[in-house]
Amino acid sequence: MKKIKTLTSIILAVVVLSSCNSLDKMSKNHGDVSYKVVPEVLEEQGGEVALSITGTFPEKYFVKKAVIEATPVLVYEGGETAYKSVVLQGESVEDNNKSISYDGGNFNYSDVVSFTEEMRKSELMLRITGTMKNKTVSFDDIKLADGVIATSTYVLKKSEPILMKDKFQRIVPDSKMAEILYLINRANIRGSELKAEDIQMLKKCLKKIEAANNLEFINTVISSYASPDGEYDFNEKLSQKRAVSAERFLDRELKRAKVEDAQKEGFVKSETTAEDWDGFKELMEKSTIEDKELILRVLSMYSDPAVREKEIKNISAAYKEIAEEVLPLLRRSKITVNINKIGFSDEEIKDYVFSKPDTLGLEELLYAATLTDDKNKQLKIYTLALEKFPKCVRAANNIGYVYMEQGEIDKAKAAFEKAQGLYDNDVVKSNLGYACLLTGEKDKAKDYFTSVGKPGEEVNNGLGIISIIDGNYPEAVNYFGTKPSYNGALARVLNNDFEGAKAMLDNLDAGSSPWVYYLKAIVGANMEDDTYMTSNLKSAVQADPKMKDLAKKDLEFRTYFENETFKSIVQ
Repeated sequence: MKKIKTLTSIILAVVVLSSCNSLDKMSKNHGDVSYKVVPEVLEEQGGEVALSITGTFPEKYFVKKAVIEATPVLVYEGGETAYKSVVLQGESVEDNNKSISYDGGNFNYSDVVSFTEEMRKSELMLRITGTMKNKTVSFDDIKLADGVIATSTYVLKKSEPILMKDKFQRIVPDSKMAEILYLINRANIRGSELKAEDIQMLKKCLKKIEAANNLEFINTVISSYASPDGEYDFNEKLSQKRAVSAERFLDRELKRAKVEDAQKEGFVKSETTAEDWDGFKELMEKSTIEDKELILRVLSMYSDPAVREKEIKNISAAYKEIAEEVLPLLRRSKITVNINKIGFSDEEIKDYVFSKPDTLGLEELLYAATLTDDKNKQLKIYTLALEKFPKCVRAANNIGYVYMEQGEIDKAKAAFEKAQGLYDNDVVKSNLGYACLLTGEKDKAKDYFTSVGKPGEEVNNGLGIISIIDGNYPEAVNYFGTKPSYNGALARVLNNDFEGAKAMLDNLDAGSSPWVYYLKAIVGANMEDDTYMTSNLKSAVQADPKMKDLAKKDLEFRTYFENETFKSIVQ
């Protein structure tokens, strides 16, 4: 019995030893297994780090009863992030994992993890444990790749808020008009006409304009007409006589009103129309005369005045109405007084906006905010405008604009939301898009941008930023277009168009941001242009010394990590 137990122990020991030897052999020969990682250097895209692995096992490597669990792990200073594990089994193992033949085989694997800043300088390691029966052996870690290039995170989320403009005009043209009607074939002004309401208003207006400080005369125009009936030559002389009588009347009234400008040459202009067919057509279109469509057709068919008159008179029933209702209104002189309304000066507006705000209208208040560079004063003025005109979407929007310029994003967003509540407006939706983008509400920002009916440059730039964040680089290139910009150049770098990115960057004022220099350095590294890379990296770190630490970890410069010039720049 004792011999049997001893024999059993020996057999078990042999089996265990055989299992261990088999796993140890797999561990020892693991260098014979080939792995292809795509991409060779891991990259962040859309906030994730994706990888694909193809593993190929040689003949007689994978023990038939063995199971291995392989886990890709990103290892970096202070921590690590594991991808999902893959379990592979020998051909004699009865389980549902991927089976690898003793004659050799391969497997395909892919996974993603969320990107963190620590991953910028990391190594992708493969950790494997082998199991056979109840025994487990840990293989040596294998380095598969370096990581992580995160160039897309360099996108500048610079807001491009839009200010809604005022409609203030310091000088506003205006005009006052009155008509004198004449009897048929007459040019004298009747006393009843001088008592007409529009004539009386004109007289008062002349005196008011001359006395007012904020009104100035431009000129006066007398337009005299004869109705389109009768002989042309007679009507031509008649319209001229009517012009003379109207000029005499106006001259008298200008003197009574003591209008000084009346003495200036050209102040009174006079023009005559022998037969007022345009006026006739306008009155016919507004009339209720039964045959008016027929008469209008005559006007369109014939241009000769004599033929027109003959054809219209042939429509006997209608002509009687025309003679009574239309033609008398065409025997006239029209007096037009052209003036300018003069608004407050800039200095007056700047003074009144705080001392006498009630004297200013909406447009003057909105304009007042443009007369100062002080953001707090601008905010106060737009707030005052909104209080005085609570339905003004421009005032509400511009409050948000100033807050955005001050970096008060939450307050800006609230102001834009109030503006949008007042009126559905593309400018406001664009501004809300940037506010949400800066508060981290990317999807909401995209909804606002895409809801704009006629997207302009600001909207497209916002959508371009979102496309970079989402990892859709070709789409980002399209949104930014060809106008040189930092983000537009970045989109081209991410899309591997380094020539296009360089051309765009070289058309920018690099001094506006150290990031322009830094992106140029990345372009130089990818184009293997050492001079372009080093000169721009020097400029970047001179503009912002913090970029030294960034460049040290940035795998865009991995081929330069041991370069003495590079090291001298980033030390």
